[in-house]
Amino acid sequence: MADLAGKYQKLAAEYSKLKAQIPVLKKAFLDEQTENTNLKDVLKEKETCVRKYEQEADSLSFRNQQLSRRVLLLQDELEQAESSLGKKKNKHKTNDASTSDQVKLGSSGVFNEELQSKIEENARLHKQVNETSETYEKKVQELENSLRTVELEHSQYNEVLNATKQQSKSQIEKLQEDKAMLEVKLHSHDSDIKQFKMRAEVAEIKLNTVKTDLTQRIQTAENIISDRLPFIDTKIAQLNSLNIPVFDRKHQLRAWELVNQAGTNVGELVQSLSNFYTYSEQRSKIYPADSRTEPISEVNTKYCRLLHENLVYCRPIEQSLKKFGEILKDDSLSTILDTTTELKPFCDSFHNFVDYNNRLLPLQLSSIEEECALSSCPSTLSAKNMELHNSYKKLNDVYNKLDQHISQLGKKTSTDSSCDSVQIFQDLSQSLTDFHITVKEVSKHYNAKVSLEHQLPTATQKLKTTDECIVSSLVSLVTSASKIATFIGNNIEFCSEKSGYISRGTKNNFDNTGINPVVASFKHRTTEYISSLARPCPESVPHKVAVQNRKVLLSSAESKEGLSKQIERFQQRVGSLEQEKEHYMLELQLLKIKYENEIHKYKQLEKEISLLKRNGITDTPNDIESNMEKMPSLEPTNTNINKTQIPSDNLLIGKLESVSGSNFDVETREQLIKNHFTLRQNQLTLQLQHADSKCVNFHAEVRALHKQLQLAEKQKSKAEEELNIANQALAQLKDEHQTTTKSYENQLSMMSEHLAGMNERLAKQKDEIDEQKLLLQGKSKSLKKKK
Repeated sequence: MADLAGKYQKLAAEYSKLKAQIPVLKKAFLDEQTENTNLKDVLKEKETCVRKYEQEADSLSFRNQQLSRRVLLLQDELEQAESSLGKKKNKHKTNDASTSDQVKLGSSGVFNEELQSKIEENARLHKQVNETSETYEKKVQELENSLRTVELEHSQYNEVLNATKQQSKSQIEKLQEDKAMLEVKLHSHDSDIKQFKMRAEVAEIKLNTVKTDLTQRIQTAENIISDRLPFIDTKIAQLNSLNIPVFDRKHQLRAWELVNQAGTNVGELVQSLSNFYTYSEQRSKIYPADSRTEPISEVNTKYCRLLHENLVYCRPIEQSLKKFGEILKDDSLSTILDTTTELKPFCDSFHNFVDYNNRLLPLQLSSIEEECALSSCPSTLSAKNMELHNSYKKLNDVYNKLDQHISQLGKKTSTDSSCDSVQIFQDLSQSLTDFHITVKEVSKHYNAKVSLEHQLPTATQKLKTTDECIVSSLVSLVTSASKIATFIGNNIEFCSEKSGYISRGTKNNFDNTGINPVVASFKHRTTEYISSLARPCPESVPHKVAVQNRKVLLSSAESKEGLSKQIERFQQRVGSLEQEKEHYMLELQLLKIKYENEIHKYKQLEKEISLLKRNGITDTPNDIESNMEKMPSLEPTNTNINKTQIPSDNLLIGKLESVSGSNFDVETREQLIKNHFTLRQNQLTLQLQHADSKCVNFHAEVRALHKQLQLAEKQKSKAEEELNIANQALAQLKDEHQTTTKSYENQLSMMSEHLAGMNERLAKQKDEIDEQKLLLQGKSKSLKKKK
């Protein structure tokens, strides 16, 4: 599976690379298209320029021909005129002398001007032809260079495309192989699921048989208890209170959690109260008179002394409540209402704390009055001090109310009605809400007092810091008081409930008589006894073997040969035992190796399933096999129970015999019968509890197997859906790959055709340019010759 994961990762990386290369290739292709279009436009422009130049060259050649013809004509005319003039010289020497001179002068001037203009025009045209030929050659070179670059890029793109084709082919082959492997694994998983279903059906059949067997045994045990043990009477409340009841463990755990939560809340309250008292002590030493520079009044000294003793009265409250929680945890048969005797230390410590507050209140009020009596105290500050004075009185009244309700809770017994307990907890909740409100008022008034005090010029930095500490402690006190009030208000019903146990033989949920205090010791003794039964017995020699050994040792007739034979026999037995030990050690090593192999297989299966399904199956095949293997191991225990029950029925039948003897014999016989039946009762109750526990265990295992089967089916359906999705995605990828390859092939063919056409055009243009060059060279040579 690790190789498959690596392959999938490599394929995903290559696919991402190819996917990233596609837009680059598209962009390059578009760039090449734009460049080709630009080159086409440039070629068109060049062709038009060449055509213009060709037309100009043709026109120039035609003009040159015309001029050369005219020059020839003019030369012929000149020769004719000269010849005619020579002939007529003799005739008209005198008459036409003046006229011939004028004609010659006029004709020669016109010819010279025309010839000069034609020569200049010819020179200008030669220059233009040379310039156009040079520009044309430059442009042709540039086009050839660009064509070479385009051909190189085209070859590179062809190489890249061939490489991508090969990579895509290899990836497709790998994906097909992986698909085949996954299909094979899916078939194997389907076969495993079928096997697990068969095993689950077999387990259900076995469970039904075990259920029927256990119900039959329970019925037989109930019949034996109801028919042959008539002396068990739960109708007498006094005797029934000595029996260990069937208690509700959830109720006990809930009560323990609530007591622990109450302990934490009370600890926070005690901490905030101690902080308030310690900071108040520091403030009384600083204000109204600083103890370092001025003597403090007697009231403040007493007040500081009492405040210094706050931990002596605050800590016991938290410690007593923690001890109560420990008692409740150790004793599983006690609840909040049944352990009111254990609440007495908490009630006493809280009562001591209230007495401490009653002693502290007058000193607190007198210290506030002293602050009001100062000359630096304004009227507004004195008014705020008096408001704080009244709020302290209210707080002390609330403390006294709380003391009354908590003392009622400590005096309450479990025989009291539920209405009384509900009323007590309601009153306690109301008093706690009053306590929260009064503490809030104290914090409010103290904040107002502190804000006015800090505005005075006599307020020092030390006083301000201590006041801030007192304010923070009051805020924490308000929060802890609100927590306790809401906690008690939310849990009134649970705290006022009766014990979370049911007495044996009663149909009601709770027995009004309660539990005898001795029952807890009985419970501890029974737990110790059961734990001692679970311990392995020490190795000892059987009685018969010991008697035989004693006889052998005492008998003098036993010879040394017999003893040597016995030694040899014992040595052989020791050797056989050692061989068995080695055999069992080897079996243990083999089992360990098998266990390690099973764990390795389990881990591999988990990895494969997590890779295939993206969500691992919670219950693996090995777990189901282990649960199935546990099922048959319970059958021999059932057979042992049958074996133990068979002689018990015979023992319970008994015999009637007439016994003649004294009253002492009768009492001993009755005592023996009583002991026997009590032992049988304990054995049957233990067997019944054992059967109940096994039945519950089987029921839980069957439910777990059923849930595992449902989860496996869900995971199978999810895996099939994911596999279908993966197949669809793979088909889409194949289609996309085919379309992209086809489009690239078409584009490449178009590009190649286009380049071939461009090459042909360029070759034609080169040929035409060469021809025109040759024509121009020939014309220029002819013109030079004519000149």
